[in-house]
Order: sequence, then structure tokens, then C-alpha cells
Amino acid sequence: MASRLLLGIFVGLLATSAVSQTGSDVIESVDEILPTPPAYSSDKLIPIEMPRYVTLKVGVDPNTIDIDTNGILRYVVVMRNASGSTQVAYEGLHCAKGEVKTYARVNSAGAWVVVHQPRWRRVIDNIGSRHAQAIAQQGGCDGVSGGKREDVIKALKGLQKDYYSN
Repeated sequence: MASRLLLGIFVGLLATSAVSQTGSDVIESVDEILPTPPAYSSDKLIPIEMPRYVTLKVGVDPNTIDIDTNGILRYVVVMRNASGSTQVAYEGLHCAKGEVKTYARVNSAGAWVVVHQPRWRRVIDNIGSRHAQAIAQQGGCDGVSGGKREDVIKALKGLQKDYYSN
């Protein structure tokens, strides 16, 4: 009886895997295993230009930039407000879909706190994602199609793009 149960679970997992490997479900199936937030540094951030009405200073740690085989750009973003307080997040940006997901945030003690059941949200429609939109439009998505981290870093450090478009 136990072997039938195990066989049933195994077959179910295979069927789920086969279904999730088609179409847009690939990203969700891959992202079910949350990536571990990387170590980061605020010393050499790539500055991200924000719209005039946003008071946050935003930067991406280039050492945390990674692109997975599904084209998801992952990075640590550091945001400082006018009063000097800092927010840090580990995010994934799916450039082809225009979606962002927050995997973890740094708490006041400086430790990563994983977001349980993170969800993809549209970059354009989400006010809380203005920095992700700016990252994408200022070069973050330029090198993703080739899957080269160096291309993304070079694009982010290059000429600033007009992030008011779209």
C-alpha cells in the first residue's frame, strides 16, 4: 500500500513537472524554490535614476546581478530615503513579461527576511515597483536575452535611458 502511494506521488510529480515545463508556467515552476539572498555591499552601487517626484536614492549592487536560464534577472537593490533610512531587497525581474518579484528584504538588524510566497507583479502597474521599472529601462533588461551578467552591468553603467517612456 505504501509503495502504491509513493508511486502515485511520483507519477503526480512527473505530470506536474511536464505541465509546468510548457509555456509561461516555466518561470513559476523554477521560482518555487526560492533563491538564497546573496551577500551585498552598499559601497559600489550602480546608481539608478528615479523620476523627480521620487525622493529615494536607488542603487544596484553589481556583484549580486545574476541571470538564470529562464531569463530572470536577480539583483539586490538598495534604497535610501531623504531621512537616511535604508531599505534593501533581493528581487527578480522577468524582463520579457514586465514583472518583478521580491524574494527577501533586509530587516532593521541587517539580516535577510525571506518573503513567504512571493508573487510576480506587473512593473508598470505597481507604484511600489518604480525602482524595478527604472532598473529595467535603464539597462537592466538589455543584456538579459544573451544571458550575460557582464552585459547587464555594462548597460546599467552606460548611458541612462528615458525611464518616462512606456
